[in-house]
Amino acid sequence: MEFTTDRYTRQDDRAYFTFAHNPVLPPPTLATLVEQQIAAPRLNDILAPASDRKFLFAGRPPSRRRSAASVLSLMRANGLPILSARNTAMIEAVGDLPPVVVSDLFGVAATTAHRWGQLAGESWAGYLAARQAA
Repeated sequence: MEFTTDRYTRQDDRAYFTFAHNPVLPPPTLATLVEQQIAAPRLNDILAPASDRKFLFAGRPPSRRRSAASVLSLMRANGLPILSARNTAMIEAVGDLPPVVVSDLFGVAATTAHRWGQLAGESWAGYLAARQAA
């Protein structure tokens, strides 16, 4: 998944990243960083052809994305709790939805979603029973 300018939108007072076809509300701190990046790109990004300026976090050259490790470092430096936010989001998701649905929604392996479901105290039993009844 690549963070490109066309995946970021703002509607009223909320900002969204779209992953696959699902809009996701990022933390306000991350939204602020993204908007700053779009408003004031690095000099190398400005000098690049417009077709090369699609990445929110461009690498060098700007036609390549910044590495995941570099983005992670940038997020940590700005006080974004990456791991705890991810874990909280996954536990909340499997608390509201069957793990198999979360698996499809977030693109994680079914076994991973099942483990998250076990951590959240949920199981697939209810989903599977409802599916067999249908």
